[in-house]
Amino acid sequence: MQLRTRIADLMPRAREELADLVAIRSVADPRQFPAEECERAATWVLEKFKELGFSDAELKETADGSMAVVGSRPCSDPDAPTVLLYAHYDVQPPLDDDAWRTPPFELTEVDGRWYGRGTADCKGNIVMHLTALRALGEQVPVNLKLVVEGSEEQGTGGLEAFVPDHADLLRADTILVCDTGNAAVGHPAATVSLRGMVNVVVTVEALGSEVHSGMFGGPAPDALAALVAMLASLRDEHGNTTIKGLDNTQTWSGEPYPPDQFRRDATVVEGVSLSGDGSVSDMLWARPAVTILGIDCPPVVGSAAAIVPRAAARLNLRIPPGVSPDQAGTSLIDQLQAAAPWGVRVTTEIEAAGAPFKAEIDGPAYTAMATAMQDAYGTPMATLGQGGSIPLCNVFADTYPGTELILIGVEEPQALIHAPNESVDPNELEAMALTEALFLQRYATGPANKG
Repeated sequence: MQLRTRIADLMPRAREELADLVAIRSVADPRQFPAEECERAATWVLEKFKELGFSDAELKETADGSMAVVGSRPCSDPDAPTVLLYAHYDVQPPLDDDAWRTPPFELTEVDGRWYGRGTADCKGNIVMHLTALRALGEQVPVNLKLVVEGSEEQGTGGLEAFVPDHADLLRADTILVCDTGNAAVGHPAATVSLRGMVNVVVTVEALGSEVHSGMFGGPAPDALAALVAMLASLRDEHGNTTIKGLDNTQTWSGEPYPPDQFRRDATVVEGVSLSGDGSVSDMLWARPAVTILGIDCPPVVGSAAAIVPRAAARLNLRIPPGVSPDQAGTSLIDQLQAAAPWGVRVTTEIEAAGAPFKAEIDGPAYTAMATAMQDAYGTPMATLGQGGSIPLCNVFADTYPGTELILIGVEEPQALIHAPNESVDPNELEAMALTEALFLQRYATGPANKG
């Protein structure tokens, strides 16, 4: 296959470009990294796509101050479908530099994988787009549009606000949301379900100040003990999330997630059981799941023999499609209030919320993607859920009813996105670039798109 050969020949260039892009510390938080780094990344993306025929590409400021790269590339057939290519150039902060085996902002090959922040999420997907389009050359048989945003990881909503106000600018028949990935290396997949989320901060007050545990312990209410009791009500002895009003019995009908693979991917300590009485896929993608993200209380080192007067916790509740964030947040808060012992004072704050998403998978674009993945990988396309939220998908769906959204990308469990030692398998980048190029060919000539 000539296309496969062309993409293989382009991989040295793909590595060089990914190395250039990874070296830009484009964390969209000026408290951590200079804002100029994101500006550099945006300009880099703009110039690369201009070279590939997006002659009208420009930087557009969004509501949160970040810059999105927006452009278009028409083809010669006015009746051809339009495909919008999406990715983001901003990255998560590197977190603990000491936990990285390689420099986080320097592309480094170790055991065949390319390490560095953003190699998979999501700079690898930008390079995937570039490689696919270079392989096709002038023979791109669809109209293309492009949007590459700069604040997805911070969740500040810049592009989510931009899309409805510029609907015609980005309107397309199909949107490739390239910010997800495959079931495993060599096992292609489209993500068809995204969890929503609600973050709640709960604060418990019981005393006016710390008091000596020897003099007052027993009858004096302990705010930390009250908080522990409240948090314990959110899961049962099997680890199922048990929030009244949220169904925790649904099942997942897509690709299963083998428990042994999950244990490896999640680094579960030997001898520790997985949580819940459903399958791994059920627990991940079909049922609510609450996580305690943090607790404000005295640390072990330096703690005194005193009763804690005030304690707080930050909770993250993930919800499957069919559950609204408003409903979930209300149910969580109601349960925390009901579980509070001894009449302690409880205050709650919904810190953030995002709706779940479910894709329609019976259109011509999905058919074209399935055949493209089959041909690129030699194995059928699976359908996955994803635990992370992508609020932009709901904005796209609401703004463009009838447009097919396909969530794909170069990520897979070994990529360790958002964690130290993020990496991409170059074979996945190559195969997904081939998949995208094949998709653009197949989608243009599919029965639903003829004439």
